[in-house]
Amino acid sequence: MFIDHIRIYAKAGDGGNGAVSFRREKYVPRGGPDGGDGGKGGDVVLIVDPSTDNLRQFHYDPKLIAKRGANGAGVRKTGKGGPVVIAKVPPGTVVYRSSATTVQEAVEFERGDEGIDLDPVADLVEYGQQFVLCRGGKGGLGNSNFATPTHRVPTESTPGEEGEFGVYYLELRRIADAGLVGFPNAGKSTLLGKLSHAQPKVAAYPFTTLQPSVGVVEFGGFRRCTVADIPGLIEGAHDNRGLGHEFLRHITRCRVLLFVVDIAGSEGRDPISDLQILRTEISEYDEELARFPWIIIANKMDLEGAAENLKNLEQRFPKVRVIPISAELEEGLDALKLFLDDEVGYRV
Repeated sequence: MFIDHIRIYAKAGDGGNGAVSFRREKYVPRGGPDGGDGGKGGDVVLIVDPSTDNLRQFHYDPKLIAKRGANGAGVRKTGKGGPVVIAKVPPGTVVYRSSATTVQEAVEFERGDEGIDLDPVADLVEYGQQFVLCRGGKGGLGNSNFATPTHRVPTESTPGEEGEFGVYYLELRRIADAGLVGFPNAGKSTLLGKLSHAQPKVAAYPFTTLQPSVGVVEFGGFRRCTVADIPGLIEGAHDNRGLGHEFLRHITRCRVLLFVVDIAGSEGRDPISDLQILRTEISEYDEELARFPWIIIANKMDLEGAAENLKNLEQRFPKVRVIPISAELEEGLDALKLFLDDEVGYRV
């Protein structure tokens, strides 16, 4: 089960209460106040970990709750701090703070006409990067802190502060240098498998790709790039038709978009019309995304009718680079790799 966006409730630990205590020891009359401070509540921390690739773990337990700090004690003993709760997230996780304070309130906002306000607070992309989602409350002060020359027997103490809490939204945006965009059965998964060591599912029916796949493409001279295969788009994807709309967020981090078209029209579709629909869907989803650099990958050049359709495509889009390939026969992939190396390749 691939989950790339989810709502969670997080609550840091409250601080422990300060203690009211007086020193009681033989031969020490009027020992004075010695109440210790309360311990700090535990924090809730997100950490980027390469061992996880989606947000599935939060589906089973969408709560992150830290323990409170221990109360202070006599002899100026400070209470033990609450343990930190650490949750692992994959690189590319965006964290939003919700205006709701409870999950029930968040659901009511979401179902309402005005929706819910979300404030982006973190973008976690680097391995090992940490973000304190909720900070634990400070411990209260014991009565030993209130002693003065004129107030020598204080009975005052303060309670621990409440830990931060709230409803948060986590959204995963896969990190890749280039993104493959196309209709179902255009050959994106086959292409990714030929370019990299990724092994996405390939079959002779639509929507075989049910989740984004990322492959590493190796070049010479210790250079490489990453390419993401997004599940096939269909017309109306921006209005939640098909599967592609669920995963368009994953190409918002790409530096170049590769529009893969079935240039032979083997599925009974016109490649020019397909490309126009894809461009429209991208624009409807995000106008900024539509301005990303892009090229056309004319796949299935080994099939009948491909050459004529390629000529028509190049005439229709004269200013856009077109790379003809046959992913199945691994023809034309050298030109594509050269382009990727020049545009998004980096040395490791």
